[in-house]
Amino acid sequence: MSPFEIIMLLCFGAAWPVSIQKSWRSKSTGGKSIGFLFVILTGYVAGIIHKLFYNYDSVIFLYALNFCLVTVDAMLYFRNRRIEKACTQLVQE
Repeated sequence: MSPFEIIMLLCFGAAWPVSIQKSWRSKSTGGKSIGFLFVILTGYVAGIIHKLFYNYDSVIFLYALNFCLVTVDAMLYFRNRRIEKACTQLVQE
């Protein structure tokens, strides 16, 4: 178990609750990229697979936690996109 890997995952993990809160409050996709979120999710999946097959240790739980946080942020992206489309339709009517 590498302390540097733990620090990296804790630092990344600390950023996601802030991003989720902004997404929830703003109800906007502004400043978000779903492509970027999917790249991050792919990276966490790769980290989990690596831990499962090559170097299993308790750090896998940090990968899983971060994966869950990014998944919530991605779900909020789609919610916010629906909200923006609904608002746009109301304005056009």
